[in-house]
Amino acid sequence: MEPRPQKPSAAFIGASWVALLIGVIAFLIGLWNAEMELNEKGYYFTVLMFGLFSAISVQKTVRDQMEGIPVTNIYYGLAWFTTLLSIVLLTVGLWNADLLKSEKGFYAMAFTLSLFAAIAVQKNTRDFKAAETKEEND
Repeated sequence: MEPRPQKPSAAFIGASWVALLIGVIAFLIGLWNAEMELNEKGYYFTVLMFGLFSAISVQKTVRDQMEGIPVTNIYYGLAWFTTLLSIVLLTVGLWNADLLKSEKGFYAMAFTLSLFAAIAVQKNTRDFKAAETKEEND
């Protein structure tokens, strides 16, 4: 008998979305209020979006492999590479930025929270859809 997929709880879904929104909005408010050139703000914004997309891609490819859905090695490798690259790009940018250490820590933590929450939201979305599909087929 195949294990029945369970829907994630409303509390976990809500907490994941709240964490994602808090992380992204805090990061963006920090950028909005930062005293840096527009091109620097664009760099950090792009790194955030790149990181979010990459983290979701990693979650999807890992989950696909676990469920026996074919994933090419090149895409799997690229998903991991781009996720790590986004972290490296943020680290290098912050290391070389003319910001207070507290500001650097703020951006690092908001970025980390956003990436983790994006993975949780993606997982919840997929689990919810899988459980719903299973219920419809029963």
